[in-house]
This record gives sequence, C-alpha cells and structure tokens, in this order.
Amino acid sequence: MNRILPGIIAMATIVVASNILVQFLILDGLLTWGAFTYPFAFLVTDVMNRVYGVKSARKVIFAGFVTGIVCSLIGTQISMQGDGYTYQAVAMRVAVGSATAFLIAQLVDIAIFNRLRAGAWWRAPLVSTVVGSALDTAIFFTLAFSQSVRFFGEAANAEISWAWDVVPFLTVGPMAPLWMSLAVADWGVKLALALIALLPFRLIVGRLAARVV
Repeated sequence: MNRILPGIIAMATIVVASNILVQFLILDGLLTWGAFTYPFAFLVTDVMNRVYGVKSARKVIFAGFVTGIVCSLIGTQISMQGDGYTYQAVAMRVAVGSATAFLIAQLVDIAIFNRLRAGAWWRAPLVSTVVGSALDTAIFFTLAFSQSVRFFGEAANAEISWAWDVVPFLTVGPMAPLWMSLAVADWGVKLALALIALLPFRLIVGRLAARVV
C-alpha cells in the first residue's frame, strides 16, 4: 500500500480540486476550471497501471471514487444563492452522473491500457485515455443533464432543467440543448489534455520505474 500511496493522494487531490473548481465558469459558461484538472485522473491511473499493475491501479481508482462520493455528499448539503433563488452546490443528478462516469470510465481505461501495454510506450496511455474520457463525458452528461433520462424524478430534473435551454451550439452553431454544448466543450478539453499528458506520463513512469528496479 505504501508504494501506491502517492497515487492515492494524487487521485484524491485531483477529485477534490475538480469538485471545487467546477463551481467557476469560463468561456461564457461552456467550461469550468474543473474541466482542466479532472482529466489528469486518467494520467494517475495510467501511471499506476504501467508501474505497479492493474490491481494497484484499481485501488487508486476506488480511492478516487470514494473521495468523489464524499465530495458530492458534502456538496448536496451546501446551499448557494443565485438570481434570487437557493440551490444546492451539487445537484443529485450531477452527483450520480459524476460517480458513475468516473468509476466506469476509469475501469475501462485500465482494461484498454492493459491490452495495449506491450506496444509503443505512448499507445496504451493515449488510446485508453481518449476512449475512457469519451466514455466519461458521454455517461456524465447523459445522466446529469439529458432530457431523455427521467427516472430521477421531477425534483431532481428541476435542479438541472437550466441545461435544457435551447441555445446556439457552442455559442455559434445551430440551436441545441445547452448540455450538448457543455459536453462537446468538455470532451475537447479532455482530448487536448490526453495529448499533453503523454509527456508527464513518460517522465513520471521513468522515475518511478527506476525506483521499483
């Protein structure tokens, strides 16, 4: 456990930071600062997988999953004021979508990485992160905001009904529900960071592997 403790701390830090930074909007509300921290969870998972193996990577993921649930539970109890009304910092659908997307996407990342680990050093982290982050985005935004998902109930749907507003896609395209623009913008950031993260992946793995040997 001691050898993967830095990975657990790093994952927990990313999850906590992302839960805080998601409250701060940028680019006319298309993104939040949390969109720039959360994707590094895939970097942590891939580093742990490469250096310590699948079992260790799964332990780090579950630590992040539990941390995310705790953050969401705290957020659902925090009331905020805006435009003359009170709302919870974390809506129930957002909390469920976030936890579900994180766990499934990270476990898929591990599975893909493990299938490709024998190839070129960049292939496993790049492909697993691209696929995992795409899955993460699709699951999260569907569960958290899609109008087609109705089983949460009227109260939960009302909390996120603002995401159903029909607006220009990415502020310049044809009219579409706001949450679709948010999903595509989020995916774009994840894709860019998947490429950027290859350099720190290479450097961190090199240093950790040297210590293991």
